[in-house]
Amino acid sequence: MNKYKIFEYRADILLLTVAIAWGVTFLMVQEAIDSTPVYSFLFFRFGLASILMFFIAYKYLKEINKKTILVGILLGTFLFSAFATQTFGLSYTKSSIVAFITGLNVICVPFLAYFIFKDHVRRNVFIASLVAVVGLYLLTMSGELTLGYGEFLTLICAFLFALHIIFTGKYSKEVNVYLLVLFQLTTVTILSLVFSLSLDSTTFDLNYDYTFFKAVIVTAVFATVYAFLIQTYMQQFTTATKTAVIFTMEPVSAAIYGYAAGGEVLTSIQIIGALLIIFATLIAELQFKKKT
Repeated sequence: MNKYKIFEYRADILLLTVAIAWGVTFLMVQEAIDSTPVYSFLFFRFGLASILMFFIAYKYLKEINKKTILVGILLGTFLFSAFATQTFGLSYTKSSIVAFITGLNVICVPFLAYFIFKDHVRRNVFIASLVAVVGLYLLTMSGELTLGYGEFLTLICAFLFALHIIFTGKYSKEVNVYLLVLFQLTTVTILSLVFSLSLDSTTFDLNYDYTFFKAVIVTAVFATVYAFLIQTYMQQFTTATKTAVIFTMEPVSAAIYGYAAGGEVLTSIQIIGALLIIFATLIAELQFKKKT
């Protein structure tokens, strides 16, 4: 096994921990936004994450340049816009449908990566993305799939998440990773504040209880600083399409955590869907030798 493949496997494992972190904190976020407006919560979550990221990236501040700032703003805009369209989509359709359509970014990524950057996608990784979509459907869907306003907004969300993954993979190799994450998180913080002041019933007059602080601190540390730092750094060593396949493990970890900690019931169909997603991540790791 060559050195690059070792880096690639390590990157894939760490990206898997990101998907798990997002999945485990999903229930926590749901509990928090029951009493806190969504954009206000995002402002506090990403605001705390930006502060933490500033201290992590402090020693690299002298390396700031125009490209780093612009790419950070671009990625932050993609990320916030994905959150925004997903949130509005939830107002018009079921959360299970939103979860499924959001996961369709796993199919968007290989095509967008090819058309935007001419990235070649290995056959097994493309097959894995198709298997992952089937698994996502079985795991998340509990209603009839139509194309209404909520579904359309969520399709835009999937497209934006796909762009975020692709452009992260592209520019993580070209600029300082720590500064890139810092400007990305700061951008989401600023946009969240603007949207909260414009659309939320309140931004600062909140119920600052244990549930709120637990959700803000845990998501800021693990689901934001850790997650986006790992994603940005590790996408230097793996492909955008494989990253998207690995990230389909998020609803799997959310379902398992919900079952273990929240008492949620998993049907046999959902279990099959989860197993298919796990199978898809294994397919994505396969290496085929060319025939001579």
